Amino acid sequence: MTRDEFTTIAHNGLWKQNTALGQLLGLCPLLAVSTNIVNGVMLALATILVMALANVAVASLRNFIPHEIRIPVFILIVAALVTVVDLLFNANLHELYVVLGIFIPLIVTNCIVLARVEAFAAKNPPLNSTVDGIFMGLGLLWTLAVLGAMRELLGSGMLFGGIDMVFPGLSPIQVLPESYPGFLLGLLPPGAFILLGCMIAWKNWMDARAAERAKRQAPPPAAPAPTAEAGA
Repeated sequence: MTRDEFTTIAHNGLWKQNTALGQLLGLCPLLAVSTNIVNGVMLALATILVMALANVAVASLRNFIPHEIRIPVFILIVAALVTVVDLLFNANLHELYVVLGIFIPLIVTNCIVLARVEAFAAKNPPLNSTVDGIFMGLGLLWTLAVLGAMRELLGSGMLFGGIDMVFPGLSPIQVLPESYPGFLLGLLPPGAFILLGCMIAWKNWMDARAAERAKRQAPPPAAPAPTAEAGA
């Protein structure tokens, strides 16, 4: 993998083709789980692990998988990896596992995972595919973290609620005064939908600004060379 390839893959995963803000994939778990930072980040970490391993597995076996049955085979690979992650969460982070509920097993059918397996891993070498899976997952992670932080802050005035389920002994951070009554809409799915729409609008605005700035900085087109007839 060249440096340019790595930069392109990283930029696509983190920003340009961000799964939530750019491709609008996986919105069901995105809106349901992002009630706080901890829930969103931990689900994103589980998704990153599945995506990276699924991508490297598919990229390594792509030449041996008949084209006609590729989708069922991809789903079987993803399902096996999700089962491992699900059991690990249940054994080591049981309280968080109960909170996340069905959304860990639903990674099997998450459009993010299947889309990257089909669109990238099935056509590229294992190393490139692994990096693509990691950065696509990191793009989902920062989106879930920001969305979860906004919802948690609006809803309760706190951050890192439930952090003790991951790191026993730690406590949430009270950001706003304890007298803050909370804004219930921030914790409900409609609030998540509104905030996600604001994030998408912000990304589109940033992209439009970057395109306009690049257009201004581009050198003017060269004047055409005079022809012999014009000189005459």
